[in-house]
Amino acid sequence: MYPIEVNVDGKRPRIAITPWRRELPTMLGERTTLDALDPAYPDRVAEAGGLPLILSRPPASAAPEIADQALELVDGLLLSGGGDLAPRADGGDGPSAVKDADSEADRWEVELVRAAARRRLPTLGICRGAQLMAVAFGGRLERELPRAARHRDIYRLDAAEILAERHPVALAPGSRVSDVYGEEALIVNTIHHNSIADAGELAVGAVAEGGLIEAIEPRGELAGWPALGLQWHPEKMAEAAQRRPFERLVAEARRHRSARTGR
Repeated sequence: MYPIEVNVDGKRPRIAITPWRRELPTMLGERTTLDALDPAYPDRVAEAGGLPLILSRPPASAAPEIADQALELVDGLLLSGGGDLAPRADGGDGPSAVKDADSEADRWEVELVRAAARRRLPTLGICRGAQLMAVAFGGRLERELPRAARHRDIYRLDAAEILAERHPVALAPGSRVSDVYGEEALIVNTIHHNSIADAGELAVGAVAEGGLIEAIEPRGELAGWPALGLQWHPEKMAEAAQRRPFERLVAEARRHRSARTGR
């Protein structure tokens, strides 16, 4: 069990979590459009002392307005994993190695990221979420993992192999991610198909073999934004250290709430 703290007003900080819109089989048909979310995300938030809230995307025409208003109601943002970003999301044409792309989801979540940065809202991006953070601030994606990274193609593995796959990452000294983990190196899981080729306005906080970008964080004019993007999936790892990003997110959300309410 992890220690659970609440705000001085007795309430858990509210963490908005983005789901993944997918077509899944139900009694209404084999391809029913639903918002899906691995319960590991809200579980980790709740264990860290937060109140997880699923933030579904609105119609495209209302996205910019609703993004800002939605974040006004919460104390932190968790961008979950999901399908690949559409080929033109980062300004490039992109090859065909894209799975489950959803350009409307890309536009909505980029609006959320930029609104979060403006508000200095505590943010954690995981896998697709980290890639969105990079793209939102001028970054670029690699649509196929470079051979130098020595990552196996997850589409050639079964579920057990994917969850068991691991690789080392080196954390940059003095980086936000090294502060969160209190380590200089980690062994993390390998559940991604694309990768960040250029972090744009953000700083690189961790790399894998071959220089593959594994963590990004604010710098420069964005330095006051308490945000972190991780290419790996800490919510799917049992190690106690992998609870730390969620604990940090909730702690920062608590401070954000207290500053906003004056308590």
